[in-house]
Amino acid sequence: MIALDFGAVLAEWPQLLRGAAFTLGLTAVSAVLGVGLGVACGWARAWGPSWLRAAVGVYVELIRNTPFIVQLFFIFFGLPSLGVKLNPESASVIAMVVNLGAYAAEIARAGIEGTPRGQIEAARSLAMTEAQVFLRVVLPPALARVWPAMTSQIVIVMLGSAVCGQIAAQELSYYANLIQSRNFRAFESFIVATAIYLALSVLLRQTLNWLGPKWIFGRVPLSR
Repeated sequence: MIALDFGAVLAEWPQLLRGAAFTLGLTAVSAVLGVGLGVACGWARAWGPSWLRAAVGVYVELIRNTPFIVQLFFIFFGLPSLGVKLNPESASVIAMVVNLGAYAAEIARAGIEGTPRGQIEAARSLAMTEAQVFLRVVLPPALARVWPAMTSQIVIVMLGSAVCGQIAAQELSYYANLIQSRNFRAFESFIVATAIYLALSVLLRQTLNWLGPKWIFGRVPLSR
């Protein structure tokens, strides 16, 4: 008969709370920077000059076809050999931004390319600059079209942050592993961590679903 002792794990709730808060903070910073990078790369892939499209295409394919943990280890262990030293937190943010940026680029490109040509031509006929056309006419409805996919990708990146504990970034999985190393309750520790990750995923998804229409792209009508 297996006796489960969740009390020994829950007694360490301050550490679990600290890890969850760090995970959310890490995700918030990475989401803002990563989505911004993705939109810029999406613009480059859709509207940029050929040389820029090629360069961004290499970046996107390289990141999308390599494991996140390899990217993280390259940044944390590889860059110091080039004289760039990073602490675990900075390395985690950079790795998550680079990873999210590549996936967000393809999501953003799909939204940008879905903009009706007539809207763009109408905006240009009003003497709007290319920057104004993109920021005011193309980008808001493009983000509205792909926001569910963008939200899912941000949640995936948040869950992927669990591997950042491998370089001693003090996120949730780091503390779950630390707790089980002290009380030898590995099963209970990671069941609790799983439940917390599930709660964080639901919270993050609901927050992004509210934040997008409210503050990011507004309630724009989608052309068909």
